[in-house]
Amino acid sequence: MKSLLKMTWMEAKLFLREPVGAFFTLVFPLIMLFIFGFIYGSVPPPPGSDGLGAIDVLIPALSAMVIGITGMMAITITMATYRENGILRRLRTTPVSPLIVMAAQVVVVFVMTALGMLLLVSAGKLFYHVQFDGNALSLLGGFTLGSLSFFGIGFILAGLLPTARTAQIVAMVLLYPMLILSGAAWPRELMPATIQKVSAFIPLTYVVNLLRGLWAGQPWSDHLLDVGVLAGMLVLGVVISAKTFRWE
Repeated sequence: MKSLLKMTWMEAKLFLREPVGAFFTLVFPLIMLFIFGFIYGSVPPPPGSDGLGAIDVLIPALSAMVIGITGMMAITITMATYRENGILRRLRTTPVSPLIVMAAQVVVVFVMTALGMLLLVSAGKLFYHVQFDGNALSLLGGFTLGSLSFFGIGFILAGLLPTARTAQIVAMVLLYPMLILSGAAWPRELMPATIQKVSAFIPLTYVVNLLRGLWAGQPWSDHLLDVGVLAGMLVLGVVISAKTFRWE
């Protein structure tokens, strides 16, 4: 436990010292919120929407965006950089186990991801008076499941890709189309039917669906497919990342 606390504290300081990671986790989603808020903030809720306007729907979608960014970028690039620069090799000579290294990353990135969502919700409440019809603990559970499932993808990429540069490029190539097609950056309802069918094969789509549903007060039973896909991603991520973890 002492080793985990030390590693977590070190990782937290390193994360905050990296301006790019902190920007895309904490600031970029807020910029997106204010841009869309400027466009749609005064638009009244459409009929049949249960009083939920564009901004009300946007908050959980942007929260899914934060999950995608931290899972695909922060963990992937950080772990690949540590291995390429020999940091993991030096840690191998200490009593630190791979589990502690991964756990410290998960704790720090999860806290930063949760902070990014908290900033979104706070800004939405303060500036746009967003409506929240769900249960806070239920939403936190969905947020946690979505986050951990994407962290697994990040560890897999970090273990498979040879260099930090390659990891960054691959992560960006995978992430940006995912943000658009999943509905995290643009509502799926406004996309052509063909694109909506393609989005069913995008992992982030299931995070967006789950968070939007829980935000609107829908029960978990309405999202069994989303939960099943994300739980499967989490299990596969743990198993595969454990097998692909490399010290050097």
